Amino acid sequence: MRYRTRLTAPAAALLGTAAATTLASSAHAASGGTARAASGDDTAAPGPETLGDPVFPGLGNDGYRVAAYHLDLAYDATTKLVEGEATLRIRTTQALTRLSLDAFGLDIRAVRVAGRAATYEQVDEKLRITPARTLPAQTWTTVCVEYGADPRRALTHTAWVPTPDGFAVCPQPNSAHTVFPCNDHPVDKADFTCRITVPNGLRGVASGALVSTESLAGDRTAYTYRSGSPIATELVQITVGDYVVKDRQGPHGLALRDVVPVARAAALEPALALTPGLVAWLEQRLGAYPFETYGLLPCNSDDPAAFDFTGLETQTLTLYKPNYLLQEEKFIGSHMMHELVHSYFGNSVSPGTWADLWLNEGHADFYGLLYRYERGWTDSLGLTTMEARMKNTYARGDQWRRTSGPVAAPNEANLFDSQRYLGGVLVLYALREFVGDTTFTAIERTFLDRYRNASATTENYISVASEIAGQDLSGFLRDWLYGTTTPRMPGHPDWTVTPVSTSLLAPKNRTAGHHDNSATL
Repeated sequence: MRYRTRLTAPAAALLGTAAATTLASSAHAASGGTARAASGDDTAAPGPETLGDPVFPGLGNDGYRVAAYHLDLAYDATTKLVEGEATLRIRTTQALTRLSLDAFGLDIRAVRVAGRAATYEQVDEKLRITPARTLPAQTWTTVCVEYGADPRRALTHTAWVPTPDGFAVCPQPNSAHTVFPCNDHPVDKADFTCRITVPNGLRGVASGALVSTESLAGDRTAYTYRSGSPIATELVQITVGDYVVKDRQGPHGLALRDVVPVARAAALEPALALTPGLVAWLEQRLGAYPFETYGLLPCNSDDPAAFDFTGLETQTLTLYKPNYLLQEEKFIGSHMMHELVHSYFGNSVSPGTWADLWLNEGHADFYGLLYRYERGWTDSLGLTTMEARMKNTYARGDQWRRTSGPVAAPNEANLFDSQRYLGGVLVLYALREFVGDTTFTAIERTFLDRYRNASATTENYISVASEIAGQDLSGFLRDWLYGTTTPRMPGHPDWTVTPVSTSLLAPKNRTAGHHDNSATL
């Protein structure tokens, strides 16, 4: 039997605030988005089905901004299917005769706009919605979509990670809309509430904090989680399984929670116990942890093909392959730091476009490597200092720029190449060498404070760096970020770049392990 669940509280109580919308709007403005301000022109038209991302031009939709999502999902353990209802509170930025959401691989049952039935069609990865009445510019409304999903459905790309006892999700970069209809771009961050109904004996968990637990008829339980800060769609975590939730305290009373397969709880405890120390180390460098909770989700699957990365920074709950966390601290601590850093760079401050991914991955590898070398652990090359690793990376600079493009100019095929990781570290290392430790730290903290709970671009980072350094760094940083050749390294005139070898120009396999280019592994 497939169970249906519906909203159990008024939408106004569950879905968003004016503050959340302000955040979403400011994030879009910061990233150079295309939203139109009210201009007195109420000429209604269909909303654009793109946000103009340079890497994923078909991703996202314009004409509105999302303030909040309420997801109401029910998992049937017999059929292994999900029934869902997604309610979006949106504010239009132009008068709309039609709007669209990103949606792919979902069985749409019904759509309502402002409580009225709306017509809809699914075209490629878009759900086109025509409301009963034109939506005026600068107005609030709700969009509700009822749908079904099969986590095991074969799609060209998917966020679903099926497990023997349920599922988890890995939406990055462009697959959240295989789990729920959404405006699937990190510039349109929103508040999230997720209610997950599961059979008794299983546990449903999502990003954010647990706000209610309901016992329902049919031996079912509903768990509701709500985010304390806006979340980009690519960072949402929703999971169902035979889990135990292990609570512990982090620095300054931070609530830590790990979601662990019951059968592996004891074996995973040594890794889970590392988190408080990791948070304390990072807070000394980047300031207070930015969210209400943090923890790890060792997904209950040993299938090596379940997902093609080791860890994924879904907000407040990092997804991991469980076997990875069964290793000694010296083999996992650096990458655990990498994923934690994403709470700051990537989650709290999300990329304005996917071309800005180096801000996420470069910073995560930078601090992850610093942590490794401070602890005296050798890296995968047998090196023991940041300077030695950067000299090695510097030598590869021109080769990487030829095969993977400049650091801040990826395309879809090379988005997760090492250039976004170690190449990004090299940019940050060059900046620190040029301005000094004190100024570099001030740049990092100012950037995080200024764009907290929003999105930011590479140009935003360059602007903050120039402001804090008291000099125009745009030429310096753009050479490092967009140049086709590697600039000279400040303070290291003896470092040399290896000439580009034509034998290394053949395209490499980019279909597996796309997140595992991190130097912290």
